[in-house]
Amino acid sequence: MHRLEFYFDVSSPWTYLAFEHALKLFDSGTDLVWKPILVGGLFNTVNPSVYANRANPVAAKAAYAQKDLQDWARFVGITIGSPPVFPVNSVKAMRGAFVALEAGCLVPYARAAFARYWTALEDISRDEVLEQVVRQAGLEPAQFFAKINSAVYKDKLRATTDELIARGGFGSPTFFLNGDDMYFGNDRLVLIQQKLANQRF
Repeated sequence: MHRLEFYFDVSSPWTYLAFEHALKLFDSGTDLVWKPILVGGLFNTVNPSVYANRANPVAAKAAYAQKDLQDWARFVGITIGSPPVFPVNSVKAMRGAFVALEAGCLVPYARAAFARYWTALEDISRDEVLEQVVRQAGLEPAQFFAKINSAVYKDKLRATTDELIARGGFGSPTFFLNGDDMYFGNDRLVLIQQKLANQRF
């Protein structure tokens, strides 16, 4: 079986696209390994140019990026809007992804978090919004919030973020196919799909 590690943060619209697209592209012959990270930690450590680009955007490039995003959203079949809170503090949601992983409900949890932020345009840093995500995923809110506020889950998120930095990553989504074959970005999924198809023969 092929192994595809998927490092992700729900605060990225391109990662929302990649999340839904990957679930459609890869069958039972590919083991999708979910790796929650805090993308802000990557930016602070290895990719601070993101902040400079936000502060001084190139108007034509920014306009095209919005068109590109919507083209991809239509292709994948999801709705991506413009949240009034951007960037959002996703640290609680991403710690919570480990709770969902342990409970076997990462996909519904992440899907709910993505949709709350990018489609419903709600602030997922707020506990009352995150609680709705938790309930949608079938988790118990009191236990969930107790866990994400503990040192154990803070350390889990820090560890996977540091792990991605050590492997050469700089943003979300980042993928590693069968070990050290790294890909970055939603649009690279088709390259992964093609490589897997070629390796089956």
